[in-house]
Amino acid sequence: MKTQFVLKSLIGGGALALMLGAALPAWAGATPEELARLGKDLTPVGAEVAGNPDGSIPAWTGGLKLPFDPEKGYVDPFANEKPLYTITAANADSYKDKLAPGSYEMLKRYPATFRMHVYPSHRTAVLPQLEYDRVKQEAGAAQLTPSGTGIDNVVNSTVPFPLPKNGLEVMWNHILRYRGGTVHRYSSMFPVQTGGSFTAVKREEWLAWAAALGNPDPNRHSYYLNLVRGPSSMAGEALLVHDSRDHAKDERRAWSYNPGLRRVLRAPEVAHDAPAQNSDGLATSDDYDGFNGSPERFDWKLLGKKEILIAYNNYKLNDRSLKYAEIIQPNHINADLVRYEPHRVWVVEGTLKPGARHIYGKRVFYIDEDSWQVAEADEYDGRGELWRVHIMHAIQFYGADVPWIANDAVYDLQARRYIVNAMTNEEKLTTFGEKQSFSMYSPDNLRRVGN
Repeated sequence: MKTQFVLKSLIGGGALALMLGAALPAWAGATPEELARLGKDLTPVGAEVAGNPDGSIPAWTGGLKLPFDPEKGYVDPFANEKPLYTITAANADSYKDKLAPGSYEMLKRYPATFRMHVYPSHRTAVLPQLEYDRVKQEAGAAQLTPSGTGIDNVVNSTVPFPLPKNGLEVMWNHILRYRGGTVHRYSSMFPVQTGGSFTAVKREEWLAWAAALGNPDPNRHSYYLNLVRGPSSMAGEALLVHDSRDHAKDERRAWSYNPGLRRVLRAPEVAHDAPAQNSDGLATSDDYDGFNGSPERFDWKLLGKKEILIAYNNYKLNDRSLKYAEIIQPNHINADLVRYEPHRVWVVEGTLKPGARHIYGKRVFYIDEDSWQVAEADEYDGRGELWRVHIMHAIQFYGADVPWIANDAVYDLQARRYIVNAMTNEEKLTTFGEKQSFSMYSPDNLRRVGN
């Protein structure tokens, strides 16, 4: 039975019931009346400031701001809190209206081990004031391109549509959301087999957004460079991606470096449903970071806003004293390390367009209103069966005013395997905002990095 959603009108402040098949409105920027709500009843990025009626979701009061010591890393500010309750397979039906279908299915699929510890909700997301200024400055002019596969009149904003009117606008908010301007991250990825065995793939990643590099190419919004450092059989592999603001004008450009051939090659296959690099076939290229790349192969429908339980403020899971062997378990990561909280999310359904190719026939995204980050993605096969459950373990990097993830996991319900990406517990500390140059993201540099 399909859940009915109500979309709260961002124009009049009331509630507008949406028919699920309603046509999308014409592309248009936010009006002056709408923009006036930012920083008042809406946060600077468009979330509702007020909490919910029963108090389980608090009001947003500016996010989490704490002193940060790089020697200690991101210490858990909520370490003394205890779970309010725990959801298991035995009581899941009582909480079904607060669960995304993927979370509910994980409880039923692994009744002996998967559980959800629910804690008090803290709306910790906060961005630098400069980002808030850019959002308000550009939101009135920001538009989707006529094809819907790109954005116009956006230069610096990381939330082009703080008052979204359709599913595509929400997805572009996720794609462009703020992650510090630049990122330098050491991480490990774990494709986990049915019995729980795994081999760590160690990576060094650099990300940069065009505004942080001075926007050298007006049709690029971000750049990504990835070097595999282990195991030895993969060490030296490297991947470079330039992503587009308008995929109709110029598609994503990608290059790979093979240390055996010692050659840089174009890699146009690094997009859409191509298997993600080193993922053992457990994730697609566009699964990375919740969703990335061109939205062109799906029809996007905004189903509304809903209060659900999502993985949030996962400082415990990010604890640098934890070893990977304590986190990785058969079927799913250690459920006792994951913190869930009630939050409001935008719900967007993507249905594969007629004639388009993708291994997912449908995908439903639950996107946190405070950060515009995908919190969970439920992905369905061509028969309409739930296939993969993608859970993003959110964290606020309060040393940089960056809401992002501690790590994320894609659970393949059919293969009974899973993959965890971006684990950093045993790695060097992730850094944000370091100075980077456009030359780092050139194909010529790819060979130097791989060597």
